[in-house]
This record gives sequence, C-alpha cells and structure tokens, in this order.
Amino acid sequence: MKEFVEYIIKNLVDHPDKVRINEIGGTHTLIIELAVEKSDIGKIIGKKGKTINAIRTLLMSVASRNGVRVNLEIIEEDEPKQG
Repeated sequence: MKEFVEYIIKNLVDHPDKVRINEIGGTHTLIIELAVEKSDIGKIIGKKGKTINAIRTLLMSVASRNGVRVNLEIIEEDEPKQG
C-alpha cells in the first residue's frame, strides 16, 4: 500500500524527493501518513478536495481486495523557525 501511494504522490508533486510516507498498521485498519513540501499540499488536495478524494477511493478499492481498511492522512509539518 505504501508503495502504491508513494508512486501516485511522487508523480503529482514538484518535489518528489521531499515526499515522506509513514505506514501505521493496526489489527484491521492501516493508517498512511503523508507529508509533502508545503508548496505541494495544494496539488495533493486539488480543487475542492477532488484529487485527495480520488486517491482515497483508489486506496479503499485496493484495501478492500486485501480485506483491510485504510485511512490516508496528510500531515502538515511546521518547519523550525530560524532567528
């Protein structure tokens, strides 16, 4: 699942080297945390959330075939302030 999300996201963003994906496995639910460059967040979400909803739909389809539930979360990381 992690590789699937990574492939999709890296092809959408301007800074694919800054994409970080963390997979947290539970008993029946898999949580995928996604962190990207601040300037790329809009590309991931899309207009009115259409892009992120489409990615989530694809993930749910793949996950249901494997008998698990999946939740994709976008993590906004605050960069440390200098000065």
